Amino acid sequence: EAGKAYYAFDTSEELDELRKTLEEAKVDNISYNAVTRMQMKNALTLSAEEVAAKIQNGEPHVIRLKVPLKEEIRFKDIVRDWVVVHSSTIDDKILMKSDGMPTYHLANIVDDHLMEITHVIRGEEWLPSAPLHVLLYKAFGWTPPEFAHLPLLLKPEGNGKLSKRDGVLGDFPVFPLEWKDKTTGDISRGFREDGYYADAVVNFLAFLGWNPGTEQEIMTLDELIAAFDINNIHKGGARFDVNKAKWYNQMYLRQKDDALLAGELNTTLNDSSLSEKIVKLMKERVTFTKEMIAEVPYLFEDIKEYDQEIAQKKWDDMAKTAMPVVAKILEGVAEFNSTAIHDALFAGLEAEGIKPGKIMQALRLALTGEGKGPDLMLTIEILGKEKAIERINKALEVL
Repeated sequence: EAGKAYYAFDTSEELDELRKTLEEAKVDNISYNAVTRMQMKNALTLSAEEVAAKIQNGEPHVIRLKVPLKEEIRFKDIVRDWVVVHSSTIDDKILMKSDGMPTYHLANIVDDHLMEITHVIRGEEWLPSAPLHVLLYKAFGWTPPEFAHLPLLLKPEGNGKLSKRDGVLGDFPVFPLEWKDKTTGDISRGFREDGYYADAVVNFLAFLGWNPGTEQEIMTLDELIAAFDINNIHKGGARFDVNKAKWYNQMYLRQKDDALLAGELNTTLNDSSLSEKIVKLMKERVTFTKEMIAEVPYLFEDIKEYDQEIAQKKWDDMAKTAMPVVAKILEGVAEFNSTAIHDALFAGLEAEGIKPGKIMQALRLALTGEGKGPDLMLTIEILGKEKAIERINKALEVL
């Protein structure tokens, strides 16, 4: 009635013919629009009587938006500032289908209006639809909400939109939770199942395309809420840097209470004392809690092989001479804790004229099979006196 929309009775064959004609004429904008609609069968080209008769006879029809001819559609986007689009680039979208059902664009606008939405915040892929939505708001005589079209999340390399497949190829999660495709059976990994903490993921995601304008990167949810300003969102796409996500998780893990982390480990180890020691040993060295166990297999199973490069460099005559001395010193440590072990070893070796620093890597090799790792004294404590001496003796036999 207000002239903002109109009935259209074109058949699919007629629409195909229009498309074919426009293609042959090499028209750039092939669409049902303010120009081409005047060549079609609709309420703008038919008389009121003809339109009424067609509706009365039940002839299939749709309702299309009447896009203004030669008009600029302008709206201010919070992220992108003023957006100006000419109406000639917008086609007369179908608002009501022939079965009487509304299309997405109409339903979206009506739904947002009825829910009194003040801000429409969505990805930039929806930016091309925004001028159409502005026209719909104006057609209804409603005040449009504020729009903010967020930058896309880009592939780790920065070229193109991030996809589920990127996670598969790059071996990283792109979803908060693991989920299974019911059609294909494919399982997509989730941040939770990969061992990320929820607060670390929130912090990481918040900084994709936004920052508080300071050097601070670690922020709690409350701090993020207090600092967030939608006007500071970047226009350009944000590269999904999985290494940065891991860094955030590492930082949050280090902030966790030792008792909480030990509780997590204890579900696997079922030994609260051991769990506490492992946390103390590994907390500053890992990104995920599960790595506390995975990175020190020698604490839970026999050494399968020794680092041959380290063996060639460090398992020399001095090391072979020192190892029996080390074993004897460890045998004499009454309270077998890292502090007592350290003091006894350093004092005992120096008393024998052996510089502790010269043989520590060889000792680590004998005890763990590796040339580097976490605190050696605490490692010895966790292994226990008997196991530590046993491994020293075995190394003397096989290396």
